[in-house]
Amino acid sequence: MTKISKAACIGGGVIGGGWIARFLLAGIDVDVFDPHPEASRIVGEVIANAEKAYAMLTGAPLPPRGKLTFCETLAEAVADADWIQESVPERLDLKRGVLTEIDAAARPEALIGSSTSGLLPTDLQRDMTHPERLFVAHPYNPVYLLPLVEIVGGEKTSAATIQAAIERLAPIGMKGVHITKEIEAFVGDRLLEALWREALWLIHDDICTVETLDDVIRYSFGLRWAQMGLFQTYRIAGGESGMRHFLAQFGPCLAWPWTKLTDVVDLDDALIEKIGGQSDEQAGGLSIRELERIRDENLVGILQALKGGDGGKGWGAGKLLKEFEQSLWANGGGETMPADPSKPLRLVETKVSPAWVDYNGHMTEHRYLQVFGDTSDALLRLVGVDLAYVEAGHSYYTVESHIRHLGEAKLGQAIHSACQILSADEKRLHVFHTLHDTATAEVIATAEHMLLHVDSKAGKAVPAPAAVLGRVKAIAAAHAELALPEGSGRHVGQRR
Repeated sequence: MTKISKAACIGGGVIGGGWIARFLLAGIDVDVFDPHPEASRIVGEVIANAEKAYAMLTGAPLPPRGKLTFCETLAEAVADADWIQESVPERLDLKRGVLTEIDAAARPEALIGSSTSGLLPTDLQRDMTHPERLFVAHPYNPVYLLPLVEIVGGEKTSAATIQAAIERLAPIGMKGVHITKEIEAFVGDRLLEALWREALWLIHDDICTVETLDDVIRYSFGLRWAQMGLFQTYRIAGGESGMRHFLAQFGPCLAWPWTKLTDVVDLDDALIEKIGGQSDEQAGGLSIRELERIRDENLVGILQALKGGDGGKGWGAGKLLKEFEQSLWANGGGETMPADPSKPLRLVETKVSPAWVDYNGHMTEHRYLQVFGDTSDALLRLVGVDLAYVEAGHSYYTVESHIRHLGEAKLGQAIHSACQILSADEKRLHVFHTLHDTATAEVIATAEHMLLHVDSKAGKAVPAPAAVLGRVKAIAAAHAELALPEGSGRHVGQRR
């Protein structure tokens, strides 16, 4: 098994809620156990943020959202899961007890991951009957957007478990990295701890404020780290001689008194209040949920930029996003011919997402074009122009579009789009799309497109192959019996 079929999440706080959202949006059913009285509300708010972020992150067809179930007991939650993620508070005795309880109730073949930020898996698996299936799966917040997971095994964790964990993360858009030696705080948190310790001293000594310190990071090396990490950044700093020159030039600095990493700041009440007050001022009245949404929008922008890096091949986390989208398109490209092709093809079903609306709660203009573009893509997959077809060097390109706005799509509204083929020949495909309010069937907007079949490498229009053209003309022939849509054919070609 290389995919997660059903997940269980024990704990639904910041990290647990992020795992739940990641699983659900990958189409995986999730059973949750969390005794907190507000667990349902907290998880619901995290999922809402995640859905808004994904609407901005990708236009690829996400699978139907998994089913979310809150369970009365831990045993009920883990009973049918093949991936169980523990995300309870960071106390060894608590986590060890919960993991031992999970181990006793779970199926023998289920994988068990702990979201611990630094506890050793050997200590966590001490009392388990099946310790070989326990590993640390340490993610980064927000789990639904940041793809990295540190995978760390304990003394009794099997190699097969580590391999299986990494393989099962890939289909949900995450990258599992194996930390080969067990060490407290693993890799990421050790780096963060070093920076955090130095930052606390800079605030303690009044060198700068918390806002200035954050500005130093986000306007400088933080941008470099987002796309190239530490060592590759410093390799470039070494010039043509690379890393060896950098180490020779800057290595002696390590002996200079530039850091207080060996000294621990006293987090007394005065320092806590100083940091807290400066942090309040920095937030400028924004709530945690507002800050989360801003964070998500910024991360989406960075990921989208990285997706286009390296000449369009993608770079870093953007390359991972590109590969994840390709799998979504491949899995979402299995449409079959409709039972009744004589009617307009209802190809896109969606809701107006918070990410799609402007200041007045109405869907913005470019989102109409996105929905109509998704409708064209769905039609193309239907006739055999799927991801593999495009990668082989041929596709249909839209060369002309006309949109009419007849109503307004509003936040949360269920909408659907239908397609009618007006005409087709060897190279051209003339289509008419209609966007409806699903509840009332009212027409909200229409779009007319002319597409050309092209050889992408040659950069010119060429005849479509017989298999594709046969499907196109079969639908076109059935649609020829339909009435010509009002307003169609006046701009991008007449019906023949």
